[in-house]
Amino acid sequence: MHDARFVLIGAIVLAFGLAAIAISLVRSMLHRAIEALEIGERERREAVHARARQLVGALTLVAYGVAAIASVSLTLARLGVGGIRWDPRVLGRWVLLHGVNAGIIFVGAYVVIRVANLAIEHLQYKLGRRHAQADLEWQRRAATLSGILTSLVTASVIFFAILMLLRELSIDVVPILTGAGIAGLAIGFGAQNLVRDVISGFFLILEDQVRVGDLARINGVGGTVEQINLRTIVLRDVEGAVQVFPNGTITTLANLSKQYAYAIVDVKVAYSENIDRVLGTIREVGTAMERDATWGPVVLAPLNILGVESLGDGAATIRMKFKTLPLNQGNVANELRRRVMAAFVGRGIKPYG
Repeated sequence: MHDARFVLIGAIVLAFGLAAIAISLVRSMLHRAIEALEIGERERREAVHARARQLVGALTLVAYGVAAIASVSLTLARLGVGGIRWDPRVLGRWVLLHGVNAGIIFVGAYVVIRVANLAIEHLQYKLGRRHAQADLEWQRRAATLSGILTSLVTASVIFFAILMLLRELSIDVVPILTGAGIAGLAIGFGAQNLVRDVISGFFLILEDQVRVGDLARINGVGGTVEQINLRTIVLRDVEGAVQVFPNGTITTLANLSKQYAYAIVDVKVAYSENIDRVLGTIREVGTAMERDATWGPVVLAPLNILGVESLGDGAATIRMKFKTLPLNQGNVANELRRRVMAAFVGRGIKPYG
């Protein structure tokens, strides 16, 4: 009797000891893996360590929870519940054959998801930093791919983990998969718009037509792309409203921030003004912006004056444009207007006659 009690206490202590050892090993492995990544930026390194601490905390909860459940199960098997004595050998055999496997599947799926998220986030950081000097678009492209990969990995791991758990519980998954396939086929015929949206979204992402953070115009609505999913694109317009477009309904898509952009400005001057003098003033403004320490780095080419664009309402419209880095065309255009207006006022150039 006393021997059985000591065996029970020893099994409980062993369960919690194994949980503590597993947590210590995982913490050590994560620390070594993070150090091997050679993350230079302090904020980035702290963010990765914070993610790692969250992962270790979750694994600690899971490990001690499994140990506690095993201890309670062994205690109930020893004492009996409802007057029925449980056979420790039968319980131990089930735990060894199925319970341990189920726990490993659950913990393994969680660990795979968390580790995959860390790896994807680090991949996004590496891609953005590696191409930052040559192509700033890689940062937005990396963010888009990161979000999609995270969703796909999470859904795939959960799906396979559920199938493995069902098999451990001796539930035949073949009828479930067959029924799901038939139901999916029926839903596919009834949800053609959904299938069209998913296929359109797949090719939109594959062809890299637009990315998270891009300035785009979709079906005539302009704004910043906030999310790209297989079914929808989420756009926030200039008024701050969130516009959601199913991918299959997108008929026109204009990406306004791919590789470079143009800051286009139109100004009106009176017919009585000397056009050559006006154009010379505009060129001086453009040269000053190119040499400016703030605006020079975002300007990719000298100011291009397209000339007199139109005549009417007592004024001639002159169009000019700056080639700029993506997402900077609005700020450059505003600064160009401000400087041209100040130059016109300083030289007495009248906008209307």
